[in-house]
Amino acid sequence: MQKIQYRVESGHPIICPFLASGNLHELLFADRSMAIVVAAKSQTLPAGHEIRVVNTISGEVVYKKSEGEIFAHHDD
Repeated sequence: MQKIQYRVESGHPIICPFLASGNLHELLFADRSMAIVVAAKSQTLPAGHEIRVVNTISGEVVYKKSEGEIFAHHDD
């Protein structure tokens, strides 16, 4: 069995189209790629809050997104 090494987390409930249960504040994964894909495709409730993927061993944030940051990049 693989060890849980990555946590998808947010201060707000996470809604993910890949998972049946919603309103979670954290999800645990053994695979970094899967954790990042789930985080990238997820949203918070209410929308627009930050979602992070954290390495549970080192505490390093390996991916983060916020809907506000995405829209801010399009102000060219």
